[in-house]
Amino acid sequence: MDLNGVSNSYASYAAGSVASKSDSSGKASKGETADKKTTDYGKAATYEPSGSSTSSVKSKDRSAIIAQMKADTQARMEQMQSLVTKMFSKQGITIGTADDMWKALASGNFTADAQTIANAKNDIAEDGYWGVNQTSDRIFDFAKALSGEDESKMQEMVKAVEKGFKEATKSWGKDLPDISNQTYKAVMDKFDKWFEDNGSSARTESILK
Repeated sequence: MDLNGVSNSYASYAAGSVASKSDSSGKASKGETADKKTTDYGKAATYEPSGSSTSSVKSKDRSAIIAQMKADTQARMEQMQSLVTKMFSKQGITIGTADDMWKALASGNFTADAQTIANAKNDIAEDGYWGVNQTSDRIFDFAKALSGEDESKMQEMVKAVEKGFKEATKSWGKDLPDISNQTYKAVMDKFDKWFEDNGSSARTESILK
């Protein structure tokens, strides 16, 4: 089973962390918005949300769903990284890798214009793209698609999500902002509800012991 997809989806998780830090400090994480094409955040999300029924997910080509999710995540990450790189280049900060970007953002040593700050705040709003609701939905949808909603594999997905959270924390360089902790809890709550709804006695707390 390919668990890399869940780790990749945690790049989105880390991005949610970036936005949270910018909101609490008054600094944005998205970069400047000179290029309208790269700042049209809303057009990348296209896959079905977690509200779709189990039968609907199972009736589709799972590999196509996974590919679509990966493409969505990658597109959004590329948009954000491009904007951040542009912002940092004006301040003499060199960004070579994604890890470099997270660490630079975590340092808080950068500035941004008012519009960029507004965009970042919109993105991390409760129902924004990087907000708790949408981000936890994407991670959980990814887990369901990868596992085929097989109970034993869903339990492996719980472990993969925890691993992704730890990797995101490592990349960030310190404890993740509160929005990420909220998102992690929301994902685990979704797993627990799935186990309960499917008549399983498994719970995330016991799986992760």
